[in-house]
Amino acid sequence: MQYRDVKRAGAMWLAALVGLALFALFADHALAAEAAKQAAGGGGGTKGGGGEGINSIKEPIFVAEIVLLLVTGRLMGEVMVRLKQPSVMGMLLAGILLGHSVLGALWPGAEKFLFPSTPDQKGMIDGLSKLGILMLLLLTGMETDLKLVRKVGWAAVAISLSGIAVPFACGFGLGQFLPDSILPDTGHRLVTSLFLGTALSISSIKIVAMVVREMNFMRRNLGQIIVASAIMEDSIGWIIIAITLGIAQAGKPDLASVAKIAVGIFLFLAFSFTIGRRLVALIIRWVNDNFQSEFAVVTAILVIMGSMALITAAIGVQTVLGAFIAGVLVGESPILTKHIDEQLRGVITALFMPVFFGLSGISADLTILAKPQMALITLAILAIASIGKFGGAFIGGKIGGLRTSESLALGCGMNARGSTEVIVATIGLSMGALTQNLFTMIVCMALITTTAMPPMLRRALIRLPMSKEEKARLEREELDAKGFIPKIERILLAVDESPAGKIAARIAGAIAGARGMPLSIVEIEKNKAKADEAEQTHERVIKDSAKEAAASTAEITDDEKPRKVDITKLDKGDTPEEKVAEAAKQGFGMMFVGIAKSRTKAGEITRELTRIVGDFEGPLAVLVCQDCPDPSFLEDASILVPVNGTDVSRRGAETAFVVARSAGAEVTALYVSAAEAARRPSRRNEAAVLKDINALAARYDLDIKTAVATDRATEQPIVKQAAKHDLIVMGVSKRPGTVLFFGNTAAALMKDWDGPILFVAS
Repeated sequence: MQYRDVKRAGAMWLAALVGLALFALFADHALAAEAAKQAAGGGGGTKGGGGEGINSIKEPIFVAEIVLLLVTGRLMGEVMVRLKQPSVMGMLLAGILLGHSVLGALWPGAEKFLFPSTPDQKGMIDGLSKLGILMLLLLTGMETDLKLVRKVGWAAVAISLSGIAVPFACGFGLGQFLPDSILPDTGHRLVTSLFLGTALSISSIKIVAMVVREMNFMRRNLGQIIVASAIMEDSIGWIIIAITLGIAQAGKPDLASVAKIAVGIFLFLAFSFTIGRRLVALIIRWVNDNFQSEFAVVTAILVIMGSMALITAAIGVQTVLGAFIAGVLVGESPILTKHIDEQLRGVITALFMPVFFGLSGISADLTILAKPQMALITLAILAIASIGKFGGAFIGGKIGGLRTSESLALGCGMNARGSTEVIVATIGLSMGALTQNLFTMIVCMALITTTAMPPMLRRALIRLPMSKEEKARLEREELDAKGFIPKIERILLAVDESPAGKIAARIAGAIAGARGMPLSIVEIEKNKAKADEAEQTHERVIKDSAKEAAASTAEITDDEKPRKVDITKLDKGDTPEEKVAEAAKQGFGMMFVGIAKSRTKAGEITRELTRIVGDFEGPLAVLVCQDCPDPSFLEDASILVPVNGTDVSRRGAETAFVVARSAGAEVTALYVSAAEAARRPSRRNEAAVLKDINALAARYDLDIKTAVATDRATEQPIVKQAAKHDLIVMGVSKRPGTVLFFGNTAAALMKDWDGPILFVAS
């Protein structure tokens, strides 16, 4: 963090404190005036006075609380980020500053006015905080990558089980020996011990993943094991929390009540990950494809969260488990695009996160640490939590087959409690399982372990050497980051029953299958009987092609196959262009088009094709051919890819490589340089271009051929080479005009060659 950043942060804080001082000054005057009024009128101002007294300003106080939490939380979060710490810790610190620990100690009148303890006023902000818990758990569930857990396998299982069992036993044992004075109810010591055990055993997915990504370790073996273990620990922890809450609600920890709760959780999870998984995906897809109002999918996700939270409440295990599992199922939905995810994430991180963590900080009273007994118990909790978690993760790492240096790094990474710990402690406080003092101690432990973890993990990871496998994986990840296909999330396919339509379906299926992308079909055909028959054919072609592409992708990456392509049919509108226009509103990353009437005899794109693609603003892949062959020609075909060093030609090449990999086709990259273009300094030379294309081909495990040609008429070398190939895939740009136009080279190529050409316009 640079000096000027410190100055800016200090200036922002000074402005915030001045504003707070002015508001608090108003608060003192308001309180004094109210006290005088009550003294003169017999104190009836607060009861049934038609909005008189302090109650008359409870709504402005509620708004002021939110504004203060947002501003202070954001400022402190920004400071922590610049110090390379999690922003949520800044939000928690903001609450500590606004609460009894700091503001209450320095200016009690302002703290009591801003955050009064009256039931009606406190209930307003607490309601928002409780909703914030559900929203945060929804987000946590969405960040749970079950695919990563399945990939890592035994190592993550061993680490997570050991990483939970050891600290849980330590925390439970600590709870059994705590003084009666800090327990909420000595008759329910078991519930408090269970909460302490769970609180000490959970790690924060968000913070662990943040550091691993920052260190560029997400694709490395150890990075994946660390994140997968945190995911499993978090998931198991929430199940334990659900059982603990059920016991607390039942009032007595007898075997029958525990068995009832466990059976209820088992049935809920079994339903969720079978029927529920498919149901959630169907709901999200149906809302996305049929609603035209804004943020409809976000509303659907919130309804799903609320419904599953109510189901878990009905079986007696509180709402938190339902919200978390809802997030897991939503995160696995194939229709959940990055855009929708960011919309929901924005609301949660901008509003609910600073409010919830700020209120958690306000609830913590650090002044209790001035008492030696409380300080010693806090240190004991911190030591037991750190030793137990580090030791459990280290033992699990050794059992899972990791080296000592890797197990040490793992222990460092698992010791971050962060946001998850605070959520658990808040739930325990609200349920009466923790006292205010115990809550403060757990918050202190979470704050210290979380801020200590990032530098410890960075130091441990930076010393670990990289294997050849990990180096290849990072290089592949770097290529994907610059790639075109990995950024596509959903495909729209507009086709008729012609051979061109089937070829387009074959190619679109390969692209979708390689990444597990959902695909929607718009059938361009007036004859309904033929359209239904064609759609069935297209679906069969897409499924076969996607299956081949998924298998080839798994071979390249040694990962499990991408998820099955979700295929839907969109049929709103009367004319082809209306159908596509309606479908385009649903949000697609790319559209593939294949129709019989795609080009004129003169080699121009038809107006019919122009009208079909007119309302689609994203990348296009248009198949054009005079006499299209059967789509089976792609098997062992020879594909020609013209390249010239531009980004659009690279995207065309990447599309060809995905298709070639799944179909077993050969690819020739032809570098074509016009005489006048070759002198432009902005163009990369042919060696650099072909080196880049070869590296991209290697990403898809292809050994391609290369050729070089220079001609003023760039289409001539392409036509000459095309005679030896079955398909041309060419990256182009859309040019303005009344008819779809991809430039002079593309137009000349269509005029001189009748074979199939796939124009990738990005």
